[in-house]
Amino acid sequence: MFKILRLCMQLNPASLGRFQNTGNFRSFGSITSFLSKNERPGDLPKHCDVLIIGGGCMGSSIAYWLKQRALEGLRVVVVEKDPTVMLSNDIVEKVKYQQCTTVLSVGGLRQQFSLKENIELSLNSADFLRNIKHHLKVEGQDPPDIQFQPSGYVFLATEKSANILENNVKLQRSLGAKVELLSPEELKQKFPWLNVENIALGSHGLENEGWFDPYSLLFAFKNKAVNLGVNYLSGEVTNFLFPKNDLNNEKNSCTQINGASIKLKDGSEHTINFAVVVIAAGGCSGDVAKLAGIGLGTDELAVPLPVEPRKRYVFNIHCPEGPGIRSPMIIDPSGAYFRREGLSGHYLCGISPPDEEEPLIDNLDVDYSFFEEKLWPIIANRCPSFENAKVKSAWAGFYDFNRFDENAIIGLHPAFINVYFATGFSGHGIQQSPAIGRAIMELIIDGGYMTIDLERLGFQRLITNEHLFESNIV
Repeated sequence: MFKILRLCMQLNPASLGRFQNTGNFRSFGSITSFLSKNERPGDLPKHCDVLIIGGGCMGSSIAYWLKQRALEGLRVVVVEKDPTVMLSNDIVEKVKYQQCTTVLSVGGLRQQFSLKENIELSLNSADFLRNIKHHLKVEGQDPPDIQFQPSGYVFLATEKSANILENNVKLQRSLGAKVELLSPEELKQKFPWLNVENIALGSHGLENEGWFDPYSLLFAFKNKAVNLGVNYLSGEVTNFLFPKNDLNNEKNSCTQINGASIKLKDGSEHTINFAVVVIAAGGCSGDVAKLAGIGLGTDELAVPLPVEPRKRYVFNIHCPEGPGIRSPMIIDPSGAYFRREGLSGHYLCGISPPDEEEPLIDNLDVDYSFFEEKLWPIIANRCPSFENAKVKSAWAGFYDFNRFDENAIIGLHPAFINVYFATGFSGHGIQQSPAIGRAIMELIIDGGYMTIDLERLGFQRLITNEHLFESNIV
């Protein structure tokens, strides 16, 4: 937090006296008054303390946590390039993202991971979501309802992977997750419609697992953030601004960034200065990082942010004789998944393609042959009633895929004193967005992680080539 304080002072040295004796920057009363005193209500902001690039669930969660903690003491601006956002001054009127990763996901929530950090993040997020009507309530409006369905996850393992699954469950239980191990016979007894051929072991989440409506969560975060005073800009960051006196203004030598150029939806350019920037741009985060010279320089700047969009299909099938309302999210050993959607015999399903068959990302068109050739044979084998399933609809979305180790990259970039990441979640970002938002807030305000130690998920592991793989990736 000392770093953001120092940067604010650099913008106006005369304000130094305001910040003396503030401890670990827990006094926010005057932090931005000098930045905004000449701006009129309704003007596009020219200055802010924290600029967040990406207005999906991750960026909006970060914005919420910062404003919830600092209130009027911190000016937060979120830039979202999707042009379908419509906001008023104090309420979100319409959020209709067309390409945002958040609203194109299946909204799963689970604690069945193999890494301590992912388990703790999801446990923390589950607690937040359980109390969301309190956390994200806006006075005068109905409390948010994300339509959580607590049906659990079931992971299935073959003989080859049963030991890994068993060890994962031991770790999950040690951290407080409620998960049971089931033999093939117990699986069949609990889920009679399930084909357990070639299955040696299963794990079933008994608490805090299921799925929710991603759109409703995004709306709730954004609505609360706007109510707290967060400013959303509809546009795309096209460049960063570096201090003129920072080693001849060379990207390869700068230790901080103090502004961004934004192309607004009407085509005009807008410049905004900031003290801290958070890159939470989903699959576009790697390209945004390049604008800062990350991956284009030497030493710590020689390593790129390895995050890119990966296209995934979700198919909505109808099968009246399917598993029924007691169906959890089933994770086949192949990686294929399916879960109930509503109460009328519909199910959502999908699977990630092998690396050599990754679809093009220049559009969000659905390849229906992928269902027939790759997915249907797997889910129909695992649940024979799906032999009669019919595809009713489908959509495509983008993962913010971390090609280094398919895990989150969060925290401060080692070459900069004011550039933070919250990206690369590779499919489980939305369920962890409440906890990640809190973690980034702690880094910026307190100077370190206060709730969950996430140091291993930092950018430094890319530089030292230390992979942190998650064995339960869906």
